[in-house]
Amino acid sequence: MAYAIQGELAKHGLQRSYNRLGHCTDNAHMESFYHSLKAELIRGRCFANEPALRSALASYINGFYNQERLHSGIAYMSPAEYEADAA
Repeated sequence: MAYAIQGELAKHGLQRSYNRLGHCTDNAHMESFYHSLKAELIRGRCFANEPALRSALASYINGFYNQERLHSGIAYMSPAEYEADAA
């Protein structure tokens, strides 16, 4: 199965994401994001179609996750607030 997925990625000019040898935390930030996404948006919901899912994802990421959601790794600020403070 993994070879089939790798072949499909290569066919579309994509490269898989993987950790560097000995660096098991390389993808930790994305794992954390996906955990939040599933818990806060996906789990328990059904979407009528792909456009509805895409719209919900855009609203979650651009609206809630980046503008309002507090992140413990940046002193419990939203990413937008953190960037504004850093500027």
